[in-house]
Amino acid sequence: MAYGLPYGMASRNFALCALIVTFLHVSLGQTPPKSEVLPEFLALLENHTVTQGRDVSFTCVVNHLQSYKVAWIKSDSRAILAIHTHMVAHNPRLSVTHNGHNTWKLHVTNVQPNDSGTYMCQVNTDPMRSQTGYMKVVIPPDIMDLDNTADMLTAKENGDLMLRCRATGNPEPVVIWRREDGRNITLRNESSVKRTRTFEGEQLHLRGVQRQEMGSYLCIASNGVPPSVSKRYYVNVRFKPLIKVSNQLVAAPVDSDVLLQCYVESSPKALNTWYRNNGVKLLESEKHDISEIILNDYAYQLNLTVKRLDKSDFGTYTCSAENAFGKAEGSIRLQELQISKSTTASTRNTELIEKHIWRKQTEKKGKKYSYVLNKTESDLTNVGLKNVGHTTPMSRRNLSSSSPNIANKSRISAFPPPAPAPAHSAPTRLDVQNGVKSLRDSRLCHVGFIMIVLVLEKCDGDIERIDILL
Repeated sequence: MAYGLPYGMASRNFALCALIVTFLHVSLGQTPPKSEVLPEFLALLENHTVTQGRDVSFTCVVNHLQSYKVAWIKSDSRAILAIHTHMVAHNPRLSVTHNGHNTWKLHVTNVQPNDSGTYMCQVNTDPMRSQTGYMKVVIPPDIMDLDNTADMLTAKENGDLMLRCRATGNPEPVVIWRREDGRNITLRNESSVKRTRTFEGEQLHLRGVQRQEMGSYLCIASNGVPPSVSKRYYVNVRFKPLIKVSNQLVAAPVDSDVLLQCYVESSPKALNTWYRNNGVKLLESEKHDISEIILNDYAYQLNLTVKRLDKSDFGTYTCSAENAFGKAEGSIRLQELQISKSTTASTRNTELIEKHIWRKQTEKKGKKYSYVLNKTESDLTNVGLKNVGHTTPMSRRNLSSSSPNIANKSRISAFPPPAPAPAHSAPTRLDVQNGVKSLRDSRLCHVGFIMIVLVLEKCDGDIERIDILL
């Protein structure tokens, strides 16, 4: 009986010690009878690759065990872990089970890196019989937070920056850098400039950094054990504003709206202002609509819309951008666009497109016929009595629905009234009224090819329509 231990615990320890002694005695000196069948392993002990924190089990199958015992031993430390179903190692994450027949299992829960090594299932025969399996514990990558590494790094344009990313894991992780927007990383040294999609290494040195290199960079650590991890670093490049004006002269008619634009590059973001030629600062109002469109991390577009232009709105407009590193300005001259009287019928901001359609109506045997010619000028040849009547040039314009088509009627006459024409009669001269320019004797020409499309429409009035497209 051990001193200082309760009776139950002392009895348990005594029994365990006796079991170990018996195991060692049998394995070192006991000789089994010659007729006895020795134990045999039915399957190899498997190897395991386990992620830290997971659970794993080794399985040992032994036949003909008889009075022999199965023990679990960690070979690299020579520590006996368990004998039969009794645990020897004081490790709460280890346990053994037996199915009551020929299978023993060693269970390891919440696997840790120090659990890596060789495990042995051993039977205490003489000589001892055993088989081994290996456990490899792998650890997913993890990025260390370094005290001297911030998530945002700032430098002036043409300055240098060092990005650091250190990762741990088993196997040792590989660190790769790339830009979040997919653009190339620019690597400069004293003699060359290299652009690459990715860069491998714990440190990324950006030399002579430019505004185009501003943005997010990703440090990605991986070692084949999922999941891979990443950390984002934002590179901020500081420089004075730059303004570009693509249209320095803009013309617009009175009573229209006009858009003035300035392209701005600035970091940090500038204070933006619009001025008139008299130096008056423009503010958002019913007259002026001021807005900004962000293009990327350092570029944006300034928009000024001047509504319902009048004479006083014409002149010079200035866009200004200012930050802690400097100031820039750009000018746009707005002048009046004169509209001729011939186009006053067009609406504001509407493109005028004309297309003439000539119509000729006549009657034949109580039925109405319409000749339609889709041309800018109507050139008629072989005109006979049937062509006499009113023609109407229709000017179609691309206007709003409120703008009607413009129609002018002209009279086509035949002089003298022709007799029945022979099969091949010469063209008859026409006299066209109301100033229709297209019907001039000097411009009459022969038509080489006439495509006639006949469309018959049966309606209440029994009207047949013939469209002639020249």
